[in-house]
Amino acid sequence: MADESFKEFVLDQLSALPDVRAKAMFGAHGLYQDEHFFGILDEGRLFFKTDAPSQADYVARGMAPFTYESKGRILTMSYHEVPPEVLENPVELVTWARRAIQVAADKPRKPANKAKR
Repeated sequence: MADESFKEFVLDQLSALPDVRAKAMFGAHGLYQDEHFFGILDEGRLFFKTDAPSQADYVARGMAPFTYESKGRILTMSYHEVPPEVLENPVELVTWARRAIQVAADKPRKPANKAKR
C-alpha cells in the first residue's frame, strides 16, 4: 500500500526526533511527539502545524494548507504541506518538524468536556 510506505518513509526521515509516532485518523495519519499533534499524513502528502510566522515559509514556497470537506463545506486547518525538497532532506525536515512541534506545544489546550451528571 502506497500510503503505508509513505508513512514509513516519513517516520524514517524523522527518526532523529524522539518519540515520534503516527496514529490513524479519519483515513489519514496524525504525527505526534509525546502528546503534541504536529503533522498530518494524507494521500502521500505531509503537512506540518503552522502559526502565522512559520506559515510564511510554506506560502513563500507555494505550499497550500491542509483542507477537508465537512457537510458540503471546505475547511482549512493550520497545517501546511511540507515542500518536497524539505521532505527529501532528513536534517532539514527535522528542523521544520521541531518548529511544528513547538507551534503545537505553544497552542493553548482546550479544556476537556466534563460528562453531565
